[in-house]
Amino acid sequence: MASARPILAHWYHINLLHIAVPLLASLALIRISFYALRHVIPPGSVLAGFERAVATLVWGAVALHIMGVLPDIIDFLQEVSFAVGKQSISLWLVLQAAFWILLMLLAALWASSAVEARLMRAANLDSSLRVVFARLSKALLVLLAVFIVLPLLGIDLTVLSVFGGALGVGLGFGLQKIASNYVSGFIVLLDRSVRIDDYITVDDFYGKVTNITTRYVVLRGPDGREALVPNELLVASKVISHTHSDRRLRLAVQIQVGYDTDIEMALELLKDTARAHNRALSTPAPSAHLVEFAESGINLEVGFWINDPESGKMNVRSDISRSILLALRRVNVEIPFPRRDVRIVSAPLAKPESA
Repeated sequence: MASARPILAHWYHINLLHIAVPLLASLALIRISFYALRHVIPPGSVLAGFERAVATLVWGAVALHIMGVLPDIIDFLQEVSFAVGKQSISLWLVLQAAFWILLMLLAALWASSAVEARLMRAANLDSSLRVVFARLSKALLVLLAVFIVLPLLGIDLTVLSVFGGALGVGLGFGLQKIASNYVSGFIVLLDRSVRIDDYITVDDFYGKVTNITTRYVVLRGPDGREALVPNELLVASKVISHTHSDRRLRLAVQIQVGYDTDIEMALELLKDTARAHNRALSTPAPSAHLVEFAESGINLEVGFWINDPESGKMNVRSDISRSILLALRRVNVEIPFPRRDVRIVSAPLAKPESA
């Protein structure tokens, strides 16, 4: 279109082309820039949500500048001012501050996303440490962006001391729980007491750790339910970890047999049945025990170990329980159930009275 302007100038007025070409070129450049950023920043990031607003704002400013209207608008915005203490602040300064703060924050989030993607690919780092470094890098980059943009706008950083004091008072009262969760989150990530893919029980909820954030931990139960456990609870209360230092997990199946059963034979049968399952470990080997003498029979228990709790516990217990039931029926071992003997004692008949 730019090369066609000298040719069209011989027959037509091309004043609109002088405006349209820079506008379209700037729009194309802005869209290409955000297209490149979209492939660098992971989907669902903050920048993706602000992409349309920032692109429209930048292109609108370029369009006003090309049409020669922008200087008049800036003069009008500078005339609209208000006093804050001893300092006069114009509307143009407020818009500049908002634009540069937004731009620096987006740049910081872009840089933190790139650092996080690089950290997540580091195979020699523990998963918890990757999350810690990613969260710290994001916080430091956002803080650095704020410290850079405020002096550029003529704002003294010493005024932040007042804001810091107010923030401290707020944390001491209303934000205490939130701050505690964030601090506890970094403690959990740094000491690696709870890691992703661990199986834990906290507050009577058992599940797999699928995500660790700076505020809560996501637990996914065997039934598909998910619990968002605050990090403070992981630090201040008792947490049962089933896979902290050893992924092996002991499971047990109990069954009751009759009093006339050969107990030694039944115990060996239980061990052989558990040993035959493909998920039961050979070391430690399955073991069977006599638990107690119950009212209707003798309670037996077979214990076995697995090293893949992520595959589920109920299914392996169900398989071994069914195999035990079939094995006991093959050798005619009775599985008792409660019985009651009811005896009716008739009272002696009363003698008829004599006339």
